[in-house]
Amino acid sequence: MDMDKTARRLEERGFIVRRFDTGAEAAAYLTAEIRNTSVGIGGSKTADQLGLYEKLCEHNTVYWHWRVPGWETLEKANAAPVYISGANAVAESGEILNIDGNGNRLAAQVFGKKTVYILVGRNKLCPDFDSALRRAREVAATQNVRRFPDKKTPCQLDGRCHDCRSADRICRALLVLWAPMFGMRTEVLLIDEDLGM
Repeated sequence: MDMDKTARRLEERGFIVRRFDTGAEAAAYLTAEIRNTSVGIGGSKTADQLGLYEKLCEHNTVYWHWRVPGWETLEKANAAPVYISGANAVAESGEILNIDGNGNRLAAQVFGKKTVYILVGRNKLCPDFDSALRRAREVAATQNVRRFPDKKTPCQLDGRCHDCRSADRICRALLVLWAPMFGMRTEVLLIDEDLGM
């Protein structure tokens, strides 16, 4: 995909775009930028790969349910003024797509934050909206459910989305960001490495 074109389209939509050659550079930027505040982190394999929780804890209060499980952590993460999320897919035309089961990541990206940072590895970039939607459903969601072996969904078995009605379904809502929400600074960190699912 054309990262330059994607960056331009995101900027045209009002997102602030930062470009990094490596995940390590992106992590260094975030640890320098985010200081003395409360930070929420959504379920993000990219954030995990970058070691953001440990790095950010040095100068902030960080809430991440992957480190401290429980509903209380999710609530505190959503109440924090700064939020970090990955993306399931980003279209070259500038739309950012995320699918969620609890809705915590989606809610945090659209309301109540001072700043949202969205981490995007090059493997998340797609040529258009339709391919981004396919990636979010067929790649990201089906890989994500494999982290939960107790979930009995058809995609758990064959890696394909069936738009199922399973009680264990983890893809329950889709968020498409066409632009930053009013009053919220949204930075998209484009990283020239394959990261996340």
